[in-house]
Amino acid sequence: MPSEPLDDLGVRLTPHGGQLKVWSASATSIELCVFDDKDINWVAQSLPLTRGDGDVWSVTTPLLQAGTRYSIRASGPTGPGHSFDPALHLIDPYARGLVRAGNGEWRGYVQEEDTFDWGDSVKPGIPLDHTVLYEAHAKGLTKLNPAVPEELRGTYAGLAHPSTIEYLKDLGVTTIELLPIHAFVSEQRLIKQGLINYWGYNTLNFFTPHALYASRDAQFGGTGAVLREFKGMVKLLHEAGLEVVLDVVYNHTAEEGPKGPTSSFRGIDNKNYYRQTPDGQYVDTTGCGNSLNTATPAVQRLILDSLKYWANDLQVDGFRFDLAAELGRDAGHEFQPEHPLLLAIRDDPDLQSAKIIAEPWDVGMGGWQVGNFPGVPSPSGRGWSEWNDGYRDRMRDFWLTDIAAARGAGVAPNGIGSLARRLAGSAHVFSQERGPLASVNFITAHDGFTMADLTAYNQKHNLGNGENNRDGSDNNHSFNHGVEGPSDKPEIVDARRKAMRNLLGTLLLSAGIPMLTAGDEFGRTQRGNNNAYCHDSELTWLPWEHDEWQEDLLAVSRQLIAFRRENPALRPVRYGKWGETVPSATQMDWFNKQGQAMDEEDWNSPEERTLQYLAASTPEFEEFNRILLIVHGLEDDVDVILPAHEGVAGYSLLWDSALEEHTDPLVDYLPGSTRSVSGASMQLFRAHGAQ
Repeated sequence: MPSEPLDDLGVRLTPHGGQLKVWSASATSIELCVFDDKDINWVAQSLPLTRGDGDVWSVTTPLLQAGTRYSIRASGPTGPGHSFDPALHLIDPYARGLVRAGNGEWRGYVQEEDTFDWGDSVKPGIPLDHTVLYEAHAKGLTKLNPAVPEELRGTYAGLAHPSTIEYLKDLGVTTIELLPIHAFVSEQRLIKQGLINYWGYNTLNFFTPHALYASRDAQFGGTGAVLREFKGMVKLLHEAGLEVVLDVVYNHTAEEGPKGPTSSFRGIDNKNYYRQTPDGQYVDTTGCGNSLNTATPAVQRLILDSLKYWANDLQVDGFRFDLAAELGRDAGHEFQPEHPLLLAIRDDPDLQSAKIIAEPWDVGMGGWQVGNFPGVPSPSGRGWSEWNDGYRDRMRDFWLTDIAAARGAGVAPNGIGSLARRLAGSAHVFSQERGPLASVNFITAHDGFTMADLTAYNQKHNLGNGENNRDGSDNNHSFNHGVEGPSDKPEIVDARRKAMRNLLGTLLLSAGIPMLTAGDEFGRTQRGNNNAYCHDSELTWLPWEHDEWQEDLLAVSRQLIAFRRENPALRPVRYGKWGETVPSATQMDWFNKQGQAMDEEDWNSPEERTLQYLAASTPEFEEFNRILLIVHGLEDDVDVILPAHEGVAGYSLLWDSALEEHTDPLVDYLPGSTRSVSGASMQLFRAHGAQ
C-alpha cells in the first residue's frame, strides 16, 4: 500500500538517522532544536524542516537518536486565527516521551527501539456482555493500600501489585477503567490557587504516559523507564485476566483559552488544530477554553494514531472518550453521527478488538447525543457503547428523591415504568439494532457524589475547591434521609445502607454494561464534595481500612457481581422482539405484586411501585437460565404473590437487599406463594423448571 503524507508523523529511527515529520498547513517555516546532553535548555543545534506533500514538514538527521531531547519552533503569518511565536519551544504532537525543562517548558524525548518482552501475555478479550467496568484513579486506588510496598503505592506498579490484582479479582470486576493517564498538567488557575488537577482531564501530549504515576525509581530512570513500568502494569493485569481501558481526552488540550500557555498545537497551527470562528475566536464546546478541530483531517489522524499506539504498542484493551460529542462535530461545529472520525474509530482494522465507550455529550449547542453514536456493539467489543445518564438519574430518583418526596407528600412522583425500561436495557434510548450493550449503566462516576454521599447529602459541599461552592452540579438526585452529612441515628444509618444496597443491586442486575466507581463497593465518602477534581489527598484516595458495615457492603458487591456472572438472563446481548425468539436476548415478563401481568395502571401509578421481573435467557452460547427480580419502591412493607409461569416450578431466594448479610435458607418458594418484601428493597430469585 503506498504511503500517505500523514503516515509516520513524529520521530522514526532509520538507518540514516532519525526522521522527524510534523504537520502544519499554516506555518511558513519550522525548525528542529536538539538540546545539549547535559543542559536541557541549551540548543546544541537547530535544523530547518522542509515542507512536502500534504503540508507535512520533515528532516532526517543523525542528531535524532534514542535519548535525544528535542523541540520544534514554528513561524507563520499573523492575524485572525494564527498564534505563531518563533521563540517558543514546542512539543512535537507525536512525541513518545517528554522531559520537563522548567519555566513551564517541555522537551520531546526520542524513545529507544521497543524491546519490551510481553512474554505470553495476551489481551483477555472479555465479551461485552460479561464486562463489569471498574472506574478508578491510577494513583488514588493504591495510595493508601498497606499491602503494597510504600514506594509503589499510587503508581502503575502498585496497580499491578499482587494485592491489588487479588482485590480486583476477588471483587469480580473484569475491566479496570483508568482516569486519564496521558501526560497532563494543571490549569493555570489551579496553580495560582495552590491546587492541582488530580483527575487529569488536561492533556499535554497524547502519546506519553503521565510520569508522576510511575514509581520514584522509574521517574529517576527517565521517560523510557516510565513507559516500561506502564507496559509492565498492563502485562501483569492481562496475565491475571483483567482488562485495561483508558479514559482519554481528545476533545481539548492543556493549552486552555487563547491566553493560555502555548506548548504545542497552538504554536504549530492554531488555525487548524482548534475550532474557531472566521475572525479567530475560539469555539469552546468543552468548557475548558479550547476544542480540538476534528473536522481537520490531520487532527482526525492524530487521534487515530494515538489510539492505535496505545492499543497495539502498549496493549490496552479500550477507551472511554471524554466529551465524545465534540469529536463528532463537523466544520460547522454541528454533531454528525456519521462523522468520519467516529466511523474510523469504529472501523479501523487496528482497533477492532478495542472497547470504545463514549461520554455522549459536550457543553456546546446540541451537545447531548445519548443514543446517537454509530455502530452495533457486539460481545467481542466492536462498535460504540455510551454512558447512559438517563439510567443514572432515573435509578437515583427511584431509590432516593422519590422516597424523599413520598415522605413529604405521602406519594412518590413517579411510577415504576421508567425504572423498568432502564432495568431491561434502555430500548427507548438505543435502537433495536444496537441492543442493550450500547448502554453503559452507572449510578456514580468520578464526577459527582460517591454512592455513600448520594444517601447522606442533599447539597454539594465544595468549599475546599476554592470557588465558593459554585462549581459542581446542583442537580444531584440525592437524599440525605433527614440529616445532612454523618449521622449516628440508627434509623437513618440503616436507611442509607439499604439505599446503597438497592443502588448497587439495580446497577449490577440491569441489562447493559455496568460501571462501578472505585470505592462505591464499600461505601467510600468524599464528605459531600461532588467535584473533587482538584484534591490529591485522602479525600479522594481509596481507604483500605474499613468499618464492619463497609466489609458487609463489600461482600454484597462481590455477591451481586457473581450473580451477574452466573445468570445469563441478567446480561442479554440483544433486545428481544415480541412474538419472536431472538438468540442471546432475554424473554421478559412483568408482573405486579399480585403476581398478575402488569397493566397500564401498574406501570404508571405512583401508588403501585412494586414490580416482578421474570427474565429467561434465550441461549446461544450458555445454558438456559431464568431469574425473578422483585423491586419495591415504597417504604411500607408489602406482600407479594410470586408469579405462576409456564415452566417455572419454584424460586430460590439468592439475595434480599433489606438484609446486610444473606444466609441461604435452602428453601424453594412455589409459584403462587406469598413473600413479604420489606419497604424500599429488592429480592433476587433463581427460577427452576423447564425451558
